[in-house]
Amino acid sequence: MHLTQTEIERKYDVDETVAPPRLVGAGAVAIESEPATADLVALYLDTPDLALARQKVAVRVRRGGADEGWHVKLPGDEGRTELHWPLGDDDVPPAELLQTLREKIGDARLQPIARVTNRRTTTILQDAARFAIAELCDDHVSSENLRDGGVRSWREWEVELLGGAPDTRAARTALLDEIETRLVAAGAAPSASSSKLARALGL
Repeated sequence: MHLTQTEIERKYDVDETVAPPRLVGAGAVAIESEPATADLVALYLDTPDLALARQKVAVRVRRGGADEGWHVKLPGDEGRTELHWPLGDDDVPPAELLQTLREKIGDARLQPIARVTNRRTTTILQDAARFAIAELCDDHVSSENLRDGGVRSWREWEVELLGGAPDTRAARTALLDEIETRLVAAGAAPSASSSKLARALGL
């Protein structure tokens, strides 16, 4: 059985010399947690002709971090819909995951297309009542394109809303806008790439 959640996030390009700014006072942010670092390794899969990527769908198995497991990311009205299955003993996708993709890939087989390694430092942003409203991830990323052998490395910041985020779209956008103002002032720029997979593949 899988879990389903809505992923609402923004990504920013940033160079190695920039320090993350303080975000207390941005919207309802009143408390910042102590940063926690984890090493994440994700293997992305697609059909040989990248049928999923063309439909803005991503499939990965990720090890490390709090949400390790199998993920399918689908386009949504606001953000993306993420389906999550627990890890198995190998890199074979769960049968239920494959079934959810049949309309998109038919009988095509999935194969590894990219590997992304990420040292992620996460700061949880809470409101005055200590509800977690967002997280700031400082990602140092390296990737390998398994189709052509190309390698890349970069740093990015990622802001993702959490369960305590505002309950209206306008308020969520306002919160992200206020956080973005501080990140850009610190030296970040809205990401030129839609995802880590897209950057790994040079799309």
